[in-house]
Amino acid sequence: MFNRHAFRIAVVGATGAALAVGMTPLASAASSPKTASAPKPTVVLVNGAWSDPASWSGVIKRLQTKGYPVTAPPTALRSLSDDSAYLASYLKTIQGPIVLVGHSYGGSVITNAATDNAKVKALVYISAFAPDKGESVVDLTAKFPGTHITTDPHAAIPTALTPVPFTLADGSTGVDLYARADKYRDLFLSDRLGNKVAAELAATQSPAAPHALDEASGAPAWKTIPSWYLVSNDDHLIPPAAQRFMAARARAHTVKADTPHAAQVVNPEIVTNLIEQAAATTR
Repeated sequence: MFNRHAFRIAVVGATGAALAVGMTPLASAASSPKTASAPKPTVVLVNGAWSDPASWSGVIKRLQTKGYPVTAPPTALRSLSDDSAYLASYLKTIQGPIVLVGHSYGGSVITNAATDNAKVKALVYISAFAPDKGESVVDLTAKFPGTHITTDPHAAIPTALTPVPFTLADGSTGVDLYARADKYRDLFLSDRLGNKVAAELAATQSPAAPHALDEASGAPAWKTIPSWYLVSNDDHLIPPAAQRFMAARARAHTVKADTPHAAQVVNPEIVTNLIEQAAATTR
């Protein structure tokens, strides 16, 4: 059972151009004009905590094969406001319509980064947080039972995480939270893939600063931008009940599947199909 109070104490206290070119055929008395197909939107993939952009590789290959411009900028995982501001700036460099996709904590980032950006035509949440204003990752994880991130309600640090302190340039101490290697397969893959794959993913994970998990979200973009949501029914990190709640609240086009938290790794075809559904509405 997830202990929200203990987790909050832990995460707070731990810190102590895709440009389409159309060709117009020469007109003649015997020919009729042809209509150029609309360009495909750029798909921007945003990773979450304890992951990295490479986790999207299976999805990227499938989308690129289908002719989509795809990019997966890294998420710093320092704070929700900083991560969202960076992504918002990055999105301004992209020409044409955008389908913005977030996994896990990346869902919180896209929720904030897409606000007031008219080029973002669709939001896609993959086993992701879709917070309302004032909510944090900690809040939403604790809203429903079922997460495996901690099994000890009295633990000061969630049992699946390891805090790693480091010294900042000003001499103060910061901390990064890593997912424990021996817990990674259960949390992210629901034991679907082998230990070797889980060990590789755990070794290349990007740690999260506690403030990223506990910082309150701003105005949500899903209130004005159409959204799609993959509810992973076998998710061991974000309770499926929490995902269904967030998807319904956002009035998202929802697909429910027997996928783990890292659905993009284990079931890239399902994730790709949902992204394509969202992309089809932009053309």
